[in-house]
Amino acid sequence: MLTTLAAPRALLALVALALLLALAPALPGGGARADAATPAPSPGASAPTDVEGETITVRVRTADREDVPGAEVTATGAGVDPVSGTTDDGGAVELVVPGTGTYEVTLDVDSLTGPAAGLLPRENPVQRSVASGSANPVIFQLSEDGGASASAGGVSAGQVAQLVANGLRYGLIIALAAIGLSLVFGTTGLTNFAHGELITFGAIATYFLNVGAGVPFLLAAPLAVVLGGVAGYANDRLLWRPLRRRGTGLVAMMIVSIGLALLLRYLFLYVFGGSTQTYAEYQGQRGLDLGLFTLRPIDLISMAVAAVVLVAVGLVLVRTRLGKATRAVSDNPALAAASGIDVNRVILVVWVAGAALAALSGVLLGLAQQVQYQMGFQILLLVFAAVTLGGLGTAFGAMVGALFIGVFLEVSTLVIPTELRNVGALLVLILVLLVRPQGILGRASRIG
Repeated sequence: MLTTLAAPRALLALVALALLLALAPALPGGGARADAATPAPSPGASAPTDVEGETITVRVRTADREDVPGAEVTATGAGVDPVSGTTDDGGAVELVVPGTGTYEVTLDVDSLTGPAAGLLPRENPVQRSVASGSANPVIFQLSEDGGASASAGGVSAGQVAQLVANGLRYGLIIALAAIGLSLVFGTTGLTNFAHGELITFGAIATYFLNVGAGVPFLLAAPLAVVLGGVAGYANDRLLWRPLRRRGTGLVAMMIVSIGLALLLRYLFLYVFGGSTQTYAEYQGQRGLDLGLFTLRPIDLISMAVAAVVLVAVGLVLVRTRLGKATRAVSDNPALAAASGIDVNRVILVVWVAGAALAALSGVLLGLAQQVQYQMGFQILLLVFAAVTLGGLGTAFGAMVGALFIGVFLEVSTLVIPTELRNVGALLVLILVLLVRPQGILGRASRIG
């Protein structure tokens, strides 16, 4: 329960945040309501699109790994109009379908010309379960008899490689959010259900700066990360520190975090609207042919940024005094305080860093998928799974758990429907915890 002193300060903070978000649509060029016109993009940027959909990346190549241009492919699904396209010089084409679900992708063999004329795919059409935010690869490998290049079980090495690449990209995004959540839990014991809204905040702040205010994405993204850190600072100073001072129990604080998450989520809905939006830049990029898999240039840059940030966080935790103090507070706050460590200062730094990492995760998630008001809430369960799988309160465990979850989610779609992939990940989490309750990198502790 909020105490008489903590409640007014927390209430004032939430009211101030509500006013700031409510005024956002009134700012010059800012805001995006569901019923409002899309703001004009910055000069030179590609126009953002309001079309909701998912992408199926189709590649056509021969058994000798030669790309086939000019091949016509069509995606069909229940209750939706067919979507067609023609492969480019790299043998690839992206088909934008209305949403997730199961689609049949058909190659028109009569459209094959040149060396590919007369060749046949092993399977045609190909059924593909389309997942949100994935490249959803479909590869047609052509041969004279239609089966010479097929791998056992009907799964090609290209499909597996593409899914692993997508999983690593997704896992790195989850890892950025998971490490912040794990550090907060380790230093305070708080299970923060509002962490997903910090992810959403990063994506929406980038959208307002990039599309609304016309700030280039490469500047808008760092500014959004800084704003995320400011939000983390406000979280601790105005809400969680007063509650800790009053001796509020962890269960009560967890319930407060659930209420805060609901409040912020519907504030985002009011300001941003329920539609899906995209940034003004880096949309519709063609994938780069990297051998067995294809990734957009912005995806490669996103993965590199996430990897560098995670390595930097690891070095800070291991090599610096602040990192050692953070690990000491996580192990035993009372002993750390007795040793002269300013526990409140360490927790404040953890909140700022954790919120900034969550905001960066939201920025990259908005690039990989699209921006919408509950995108953080939708991956929050996966973030919790990564933290639990890696080991509660361990930063490095959160990284390992997130990468495992990301790769498993994508690869599992080879054998289970896309709609059930989250269930499969959680099932693996349960099985691992039955064998090793402390998680992959967690330490067993005595209870009682």
